[in-house]
Amino acid sequence: MRVSIKTKILLLIFGIIATVIFGLCVYLNYSLTNITIANLKAQLQRQTKFAEQYLLTRMSSGTTARDIDVIADQIGRSLKLRVSIIDADGVVLGDSELNREQLAVVENHRTRPEVVAAFRHGYGEAERYSSTIDEDLLYYALRIEENPYISGLIRLSVKLSTVDVLSQKMTQILILGIVTALVLVLVFSYVATALVSKPITEISQIAREIANGNFDHSPRIYSNDEIGDLSKSINYMSKQISQRIYEVSQNRSRLEAVFLNMFDGIMIVANDGSIMLTNDMLKEFIHFEDDPIGKKPLQVVRNIEIKDIIDDILKYEEKFLKREIHVHDPDEKILLVHASAIEHDGEKDGAVLVFHDITEMRKLETMRRDFVANVSHELRTPITSIKGYAETLSEGALSDRKAAEEFVNIIKVDAERLGSLVDDILDLSKIESGKFELQKEPVQLKKVIDRVLLVVANKSKKHKIDITAKIAKDIDVVNCDEFSLEQVLINLLENAIKYNKENGSIVIDVKETPEEFVFDVQDTGIGIPEKDLPRIFEKFYRVDKARSREIGGTGLGLSIVKHLVQAHYGKVSVDSELNVGTTFTFTIPKY
Repeated sequence: MRVSIKTKILLLIFGIIATVIFGLCVYLNYSLTNITIANLKAQLQRQTKFAEQYLLTRMSSGTTARDIDVIADQIGRSLKLRVSIIDADGVVLGDSELNREQLAVVENHRTRPEVVAAFRHGYGEAERYSSTIDEDLLYYALRIEENPYISGLIRLSVKLSTVDVLSQKMTQILILGIVTALVLVLVFSYVATALVSKPITEISQIAREIANGNFDHSPRIYSNDEIGDLSKSINYMSKQISQRIYEVSQNRSRLEAVFLNMFDGIMIVANDGSIMLTNDMLKEFIHFEDDPIGKKPLQVVRNIEIKDIIDDILKYEEKFLKREIHVHDPDEKILLVHASAIEHDGEKDGAVLVFHDITEMRKLETMRRDFVANVSHELRTPITSIKGYAETLSEGALSDRKAAEEFVNIIKVDAERLGSLVDDILDLSKIESGKFELQKEPVQLKKVIDRVLLVVANKSKKHKIDITAKIAKDIDVVNCDEFSLEQVLINLLENAIKYNKENGSIVIDVKETPEEFVFDVQDTGIGIPEKDLPRIFEKFYRVDKARSREIGGTGLGLSIVKHLVQAHYGKVSVDSELNVGTTFTFTIPKY
């Protein structure tokens, strides 16, 4: 629902003033009530002193308890208050509100707060509920000075309901005042907001006319305030918009070309080859040595290929061309350039160049070719072996049982190697394609490591490798994909076993930081040359190809490790020293 500015101002002013008035009334009511009670207490104090003097004048050696009750009744009638006379033991001797029968059964008052205070300090006061007469009362008690005829105190009390009646009357008066004030505020606020909002409404109407393309109207408000400043700004804006529309119409064709390709690098050049416009994306692709606007490409980019493209599109018949160029500032990039001539009245009036970064695409193509070549090579070796031994068997070697068994075992080993390679390729393909979904859940770390050690137990025993697991005592559960964690540890341990020394050792060390779990797999093996460390996680990369093929393996294990760790948003790294050993470290975030 639309609310006008006049209504908003009216509601704002009315709300503020109403809040202030209401708060003031609450404060006045509270203050007047407190003042009334304070005055009542002061009056009660004076009357208690008077009652004490009157009591002492009436006391004599022959005064009885009945006489004391009569004196209390007299004082009560005179002051129109409740009067109680209490002895030093808390026994009520007289009370103006109680008859003799009631007085005989009234409870002891020694524990009443005002009585306790009076005996301790000489006087005491309290506001509390009286169970005797079933009303809220204000009490004031005064200890009777030493007197041979009575020892105790005299207490006066007044009903607080009188204060409530006064408070109600004050509240009625204040409510009447609030209602009257709010009515007056509403009337004056309405008049004030109408005066203030009128020029704003006029300016708003003119602004809508300008938005619709009508620049003939202008506000005629000359007040020396913010409204007048707004009126002047509207007039100035109208003139500026009219001028800008004309300029935009002249550059529409060039701007359309830019916006159609704004997600790529854009360069617009004039007919003489000077740069008229570039976008931020192009500045990410190409580092300009200076502000390129108004300069020739070779003045700001040391790349002859860009100049040749511009010359070809402007000086020859080509209206469109496409070329790949290489830039080396600071890193090498491969850019696909689409150049298109801008024509006006059948004549070339410049050109627009669209730069698309295809560096990653070319890298992926190279990786694909390398991958196919590596897979072909890895598959060819076991397939050739299986084929050769199978042919040998079929040509008569089956009759030689010893040779036949040896050939069959070789075929079996190569078939297993071939199957392992295919499995690793499929696993890696699934991970890299994004189809591999982690099933993260709390995992008992010790159970996982125990299973992993059981998997590699035969290989470690065969190579006489001792494997030790050290888990920090506070680590019990790790939130991760259990199968992936097992696969990472198995791949790292199998590598550590393959490239270890005889009678060597492997240590699995698991530590904890506030953000993550840190796994170290440390071996005492042959180590990795420093030049090979940056490429150790690439697919099919082997440091020593001859040794790797001799001991088996697909060349994909570490690549799978890297992808599985990264899928957990963790990191993996390697630290190695030749003939000393290698440590692979990976992390699993806690959250």
